[in-house]
Amino acid sequence: MTGITDSGTARDQRSASDTSPLDTLPLDRLPLGTSSLGHGGVQAAILHDGALFQQAELRDWFALLKPRVLTLVVFTGLIGLLVAPGHLNPILAFTAVLCITVAAGACGAINMWYDRDIDALMRRTRNRPIPAGRIAPGEALGFGITLAVAAVIMMGLAINVAAASILGLSVCFYVFVYTMWLKRRTPQNIVIGGAAGAFPAVIGWAAVTGSVDLVPLILFAIVFFWTPPHFWSLALWANDDYRRANVPMLPVVAGAKETRRQIVLYSLLLVPLSLAPWAIGFSGIIYALAAAVLGAGFLVCVWRVARDQQDPSGVSLTNDAPARAAFKYSIIYLFVLFAALAVDRLAG
Repeated sequence: MTGITDSGTARDQRSASDTSPLDTLPLDRLPLGTSSLGHGGVQAAILHDGALFQQAELRDWFALLKPRVLTLVVFTGLIGLLVAPGHLNPILAFTAVLCITVAAGACGAINMWYDRDIDALMRRTRNRPIPAGRIAPGEALGFGITLAVAAVIMMGLAINVAAASILGLSVCFYVFVYTMWLKRRTPQNIVIGGAAGAFPAVIGWAAVTGSVDLVPLILFAIVFFWTPPHFWSLALWANDDYRRANVPMLPVVAGAKETRRQIVLYSLLLVPLSLAPWAIGFSGIIYALAAAVLGAGFLVCVWRVARDQQDPSGVSLTNDAPARAAFKYSIIYLFVLFAALAVDRLAG
């Protein structure tokens, strides 16, 4: 990797010539926002990011896949596969999970390509590979499309058409419906868009059975209703970022008080729904007890979010500590809930 890291060296180079390194770089390799700056402003951006003189490393390409988000998506897909009736050869099962993983990562890469302008404005995301200038937007888009197409084709050839079709649908839904249409247009973006993250369990089930029935639809619904309280808990304490980027997340549009009310509402729908696999006889007492205990913990967390100390406008006086705790718990909740379903089925 080559780069300018010493500010004194950079000053010496600038004084030796009036030619900016920027003059030789295509615009799509610039960090967003620098193309409209003056000569000095652009040079400052170069020195600040250190990105225009860097080559993308393997970790930058890996970061495009949104690995932290990927983990939970892949896990729910794996559980869908494990609890489905029937048997899938271990090599084919690995292939199915790999296809889900690659497709989900492709969605992350395409999302980062499309959202590179707003990512550059938000503290949480401004150091991502594209806005930081380490990967060109076109390269990221090509990377994402290649992965998505390869994953769907491999799923169809190695597993079955049903799983491949649902996988392709999930990619299209995330990219076109959520990322390009809903995210910047409506505060209900995460509600409708949450369907994209709910597909993997259905895909895992279809990989084994070649079909979809009531159980995977229940698993889909659990993730669907889990997504709003999970993401809105994050949005409460990342509200300034979303406002700065002009993204109409619920706290930005409706305020913190209404967001807290919606978190409680969706949680009250989620917890009884989580007991549905036991109610229809698909799972046993292990899962039922886990769902009940986890659900009680979830409701306690969201109640604390609702009762957080607030000013008259609803802004938290605790730096949104309850919302941060609820966000973290929601991740543990879904992991353990789906793991309990697999344990229950395998033990039975």
